[in-house]
Amino acid sequence: MKPFEGMRRQKEAGKPVIGCFPLYPPVELFHSMGLAPVILWGLTCSVHDADRHVQSYVCSIARRLAQLVMTENDLFDGIFFYNACDTLRNLPEILREGLNASDKVAPRMFRLHVPMVPTEQTDSSDYLANEIQNLIDALEDAYGMNFSEEKFAQSVLLNRKARALCMRLEDAVSQGKASFSEFCDTLMSANFLPVDEQIELLEAKTAALEVSEASKVDDHRVIVSGILPPPPKVNKLIDEAGLRVVGNDIAAFRRSYAHTPETWTDAYDYYLHFYRDHFPCTTLLYSADRRIEEILKMTEEHKADGFLFIGEKFCEYEYFELPYLEGRLKERGISVLAIEISMEDDATAETYRTRIEAFTEMLAAGKSAAGGVTTKQGV
Repeated sequence: MKPFEGMRRQKEAGKPVIGCFPLYPPVELFHSMGLAPVILWGLTCSVHDADRHVQSYVCSIARRLAQLVMTENDLFDGIFFYNACDTLRNLPEILREGLNASDKVAPRMFRLHVPMVPTEQTDSSDYLANEIQNLIDALEDAYGMNFSEEKFAQSVLLNRKARALCMRLEDAVSQGKASFSEFCDTLMSANFLPVDEQIELLEAKTAALEVSEASKVDDHRVIVSGILPPPPKVNKLIDEAGLRVVGNDIAAFRRSYAHTPETWTDAYDYYLHFYRDHFPCTTLLYSADRRIEEILKMTEEHKADGFLFIGEKFCEYEYFELPYLEGRLKERGISVLAIEISMEDDATAETYRTRIEAFTEMLAAGKSAAGGVTTKQGV
């Protein structure tokens, strides 16, 4: 199924589709109110129209988001965004002006501001609770749907189940029961489905894999990191090179599904814990101090030999952290390969073959254990 087919199906079924800008929107809240949230990850499209309104030196995620909303705005009954990064927080106003200039009707737009201050610095829980209440009020006014704590709790359980299945599928890849390519394809496809269909797809995949034998070949063990997973052709190169992805620090994957609050008193309390205790991400500024230790812990737990960073071109949040992270990984004897992916690389992924194969040969030669030599590759 093509990504947008699922969105059109939900619209035809009478569910308003909410296009959610990455990274971590309150999908449980939207779902509980009878809406169909879709996180707009992994888009592949030209950016001809978007580049008339968005600078060419912003990331491909933003440029493709702009293109989608400007050319396929009939897909959405609403757009949600929060202050994930400087580009995404300002994009809706740009889109609104661009659509108005084209005599198109802009979808309803809903905003949430997530406080980016450490809890030990100041208590922002009341502020976030007020933001959640304002969002609920705006949704009720826009769609005539009433918020229910009972329905919200049911939605949390469904999303927790989907996230747990993602973790199980990740474990299967770590054990060599599934390829990294298959893992990425499955999760990116599931992203465009309603949560109940996500669960159905993930249950089928994990059930099939759990009866498979784990690979007896202890391939070169790596952690893959980045905002988005590598393009499909690069994933195949990773698999063909004999790199076993034993864990990931990808924003669209583990950073998204690793944490769901276990207990909460109401929706406000849920999102207080959801954002405060979220798996560390470069875009959640208050979590930055926890990120390095979390990644080092991951490499230790999975006995990783290498760390493969897939950099989204122009993502300053990721690149500001990378030099320090590289240094800490080198101290642990972990080799690092940093590859920068840009939008134009979809058709030229073969150019990365030599770099990935050389990285694999370096791991095979035991250079990581001998001193954590870092080979940094990029465009």
